[in-house]
Amino acid sequence: MAEALRIAIVGAESTGKTVLAKALAERIGADTGLRSAWVGEHLREWCDRTGRTPRADEQAAIARTQQARIDEAAQRHEVVVCDTTPLMTAVYSRIVFGDRSLDAYAVEVQRHHGLTLLTALDLPWVADGLQRDGPHVRLPVDDAVRDLLSAHALPWALVGGQGAARLEAALDAVTPLLRPRARPGAGLFTRLAERDAAQQPWRGVCADCDEPDCEHLAWQRSRA
Repeated sequence: MAEALRIAIVGAESTGKTVLAKALAERIGADTGLRSAWVGEHLREWCDRTGRTPRADEQAAIARTQQARIDEAAQRHEVVVCDTTPLMTAVYSRIVFGDRSLDAYAVEVQRHHGLTLLTALDLPWVADGLQRDGPHVRLPVDDAVRDLLSAHALPWALVGGQGAARLEAALDAVTPLLRPRARPGAGLFTRLAERDAAQQPWRGVCADCDEPDCEHLAWQRSRA
């Protein structure tokens, strides 16, 4: 069996990662006929169970447990959508504890993902559980994620939009990777015929806003 396609969803808190991961895995399965699954965030379960946020010395174990769950799902499915990865543990270790010791491990395992989707800061912040610190941390987290992805040349795409548009943006980004794997007659091929969804993942940051279309245009101009 071919190695599973892993799609990572990362981003600041309250940017819709969990909702998107569930919806994207379900839609990929429906559109391609591939066995698809999503892997939830271990940190949320950890905080709910312990009633607190982790200490610096507990971060590495949280990252490795998250990765173990991703690896296990990849053994049983053809596409795995990950609601966060060890990259996010590394980012919060940087911001909360000033510790970059997890960066190397996080980047190493992130390379096994075919594409990383970064959720844009265009959704309102909503309080939800112990691991959310507040809207003031979203921009520093977003900056740190971009820094790691760009510094290590990891393929990523920004995903924004409200409601169903967010899912459609994610599908546009991952469709080029799914096309060679889709079952004959799957709805994905109709999608490709009807929409210009074959853009390759891109990297770029707009200095003025957080709109995906604007960032993509800036990236295109930089290559002209």
